[in-house]
Amino acid sequence: MGVEGTIDYIADLISSTKKKKKKQLNTVSLKVRMDCEGCGQRIKNVLSGLKGAKSVEVDWKIQKATVYGFVDAKKVLKAAQATGKKAEPWPYVPYELIAHPYASGVYDKKAPPNFVRGTDEPGVATLNPVEEKYSLMFSDDNPHACSIM
Repeated sequence: MGVEGTIDYIADLISSTKKKKKKQLNTVSLKVRMDCEGCGQRIKNVLSGLKGAKSVEVDWKIQKATVYGFVDAKKVLKAAQATGKKAEPWPYVPYELIAHPYASGVYDKKAPPNFVRGTDEPGVATLNPVEEKYSLMFSDDNPHACSIM
């Protein structure tokens, strides 16, 4: 490392301390209690006013608001709660991602179609080796599966 390398190294150190940390591009989904299109429009107006929000999608029928942009999830949640509506992070995952979708704690009658509540419980979220063996035995994706079914 010569004189030029040392100067470049020092220049990088000085310039890195002055740079602001950039926010990452995020997609934040919320479950917001909405009763009508007016509630959805009110939520959309508030979330659109957030600094860094590029686009906002609101579906009042499934009670979901999605914000896309350079936003922080906590700030989006606080802005939604400031409207007076009950808001929480989107708790649902697609039905296919859960091994036991009808287990207690996962099945939710209020969930949108083809969605269940997400969980981190290993017994519910994944199949054990015996269950996986039998589910693959009768799977349509398996070319060597049982043809009786």
